[in-house]
Formats: sequence, C-alpha cells, structure tokens
Amino acid sequence: MPTNPVERAKDILLRPFSLGGLNLPNRVVMAPMTREFSPGGVPGEDVARYYARRAAGGVGLIITEGTYVGHDSAGNSARVPHFYGDDALAGWSAVADAVHQEGGRIMPQLWHVGMDRTVGNPPVPDAPRIGPSGLALDGTQSGHAMTQADIDNVVAAYASAAAAAEALGFDGVEIHGGHGYLIDQFLWSRTNRRTDGYGGDVAGRTRFAAEIVAACRAAVSDEFPISFRFSQWKTSHYQARIAETPQELETFLGLLVEAGADLFHCSTRRFHLPEFEGSDLNLAGWAKKVSGKPSISVGSVGLSNEFLQVFQGEQAHTTDIEELLDRMERDEFDLVAVGRALLGDPEWLAKVLSGRHDELRPFHVGLVGSLS
Repeated sequence: MPTNPVERAKDILLRPFSLGGLNLPNRVVMAPMTREFSPGGVPGEDVARYYARRAAGGVGLIITEGTYVGHDSAGNSARVPHFYGDDALAGWSAVADAVHQEGGRIMPQLWHVGMDRTVGNPPVPDAPRIGPSGLALDGTQSGHAMTQADIDNVVAAYASAAAAAEALGFDGVEIHGGHGYLIDQFLWSRTNRRTDGYGGDVAGRTRFAAEIVAACRAAVSDEFPISFRFSQWKTSHYQARIAETPQELETFLGLLVEAGADLFHCSTRRFHLPEFEGSDLNLAGWAKKVSGKPSISVGSVGLSNEFLQVFQGEQAHTTDIEELLDRMERDEFDLVAVGRALLGDPEWLAKVLSGRHDELRPFHVGLVGSLS
C-alpha cells in the first residue's frame, strides 16, 4: 500500500464495488439528508442539479433524502418529496437522469415518519398519528396503535414505491429503518409494547421491517439492490439501543437478510466509535460480520464534530480521513457515506483524491437554508 496519503486514499476509495445489478466506480456514498426543497412533494430542476453536482464531483452512489411513501400518515411536511403520484415521480425520473448523465448511481430512500407526525400538518392534514403502540419516543401515549390493516397498507406502500423506483431507472432502493421513525418505532422496545406477533423480543419487533423488505423484494427484480438503513440512536434519545449485544444484532439483521435485504446502512454519529465492548468494530463492522452482507458506515467523516454539535452552534472543521482509510483497508465495512462534508463541498471527494485539502469548504449550518 502506498505511503503517500493521496495515493493511499485513491487505492482504498477508488476500488470498484458491485452488488446485484449495481456497479460502482468507488466506495463513497452521498448520505441521505432531508432538505425540504420540494414544494408540494415534487422535486424540481434545482433538486436534480443538487444531486447531479455531487455525482459530477465523483461520488459513486447517491442515496436521496427521505421520500414519503404513499400512505396518508407517512409525512409531516409539504416540502419533503413524495415517492408516489405522477408529478413527484416525473420529478424523480428527471433527478435520476441528471445523476446518470454525470456518471453517478442513485437510490431513493423510502420513509414513513410514524409517530413523529404532527396531526394537522401536510401532506394529508387530517391523517392520524400512528405507530406500533401509539407511543411517542418519550413514551407518552399520543397516537393510534396500528391495526393489521394499517400494517398491511404501509407494507404495500413501500412495495409500490420500490417498484416505481426500478421502473424509473433508479439503481436500487433504501428503506429508512432508523432515527426513531415508523419502522424504528417497531424495532425499539420503548415504543413497541405490542403483545401480538409484531412485538415482544427482537425477532417479534423485527417482523414489520422484515415484511416491508420482503414486499419490496417481491416487487422488484432479483438484481435490484435493497439497502436497509438502521440506527441504535433515536432523535433526542442518543443512548437508545435496539440491539444490546452482537447476538441480538445478528437476530435482527438475519431476519432482514432472509426477507431479501442486500446491504445495511448503519447510521452512527461518529463512525470511529466501537459498538460493543471487547471489540474495535463499529456498527457497520458488526453488521457485516454477523449478517454476511456488505455494509455502509457513516458519521462525521471528514469533519471535526458530529451533526448535533453543529446545530448547537459549534463550527465544523475539515479533518483528514486516515482512520477511515485504516478501517476500509482492512475491509471492516464496504462503503462509506459522507453527509455534511458533501453539503459543504460538492467536490469533496475530488479534492481529497487530488490532495487539495486546503481547498475544502467546511460545512456550516447556514448551508441548510439553501440547495447549493
């Protein structure tokens, strides 16, 4: 392995990666980040240009911001894009075309907010707030426990969106199963108090997620990759865990593999922190080890702090990626997702791979207010 830092970064990050029909020129992924620049749920030309700029900067795979599936209770904003309806899907078709023209690959992330919804908010103001047990993340009873019909309807909405993604020419699809949203509310024991087959132990709490994965798998071709994103942490509950041990993680991910998941996107706030005692492996490293499937790591790559600190007013500074390269060199995980660093600089990867670190533009919170 070269000792020159730039050549070393090239050798590690520019390795091709293939999964089913997905062929990537490198190991760098744009992480999904909610932007709310799609009025009426329809992504426009500005959204297409935003993603295309990152593809032009060399990112191998783009995972879009979360997009609402076609279920009345899925959303909480009039400006988050939908992945249903003729206008929204036409907009997404243009986004995929723009990314492909720049040589990139792209997956939509499919999302249902569940109990995070505020009743009265768009896109369907009178839609109820629903979850596995009607419990918010703080444990308060503030919504409706989902019936079997509710569950079946949500599963069908995910499958319909996955089929639309393949029909529009996307390169795969990601299911958002983290951060305390609907799927994660089933996975977490604090918000899932069900006593039927969708609750109880890790296997029971995973059933809803597995049914969604299986329905999506049945709706797309065998070569169309399905990524599943999950997290231990929840919004404002950063010490939460759905798997306390590697064995529980193996049970959880094993059921998703059986259902048809191809890739695990493991959301952490700092990629370099170990997940379980007695090992330096991070969450993505453990996911790959126990599932036998490739994984994506993410969390403060190329930046001096994690996202929560930025929104509390602490400026993020650019940093080197030597520890990331160490972990990728030993194949702890397969891909790395970069979020805020790519918001700050669409050419982040090109600059890193050419040694232009002094030209990197750091992320600052003001960038959230524009689609640059």
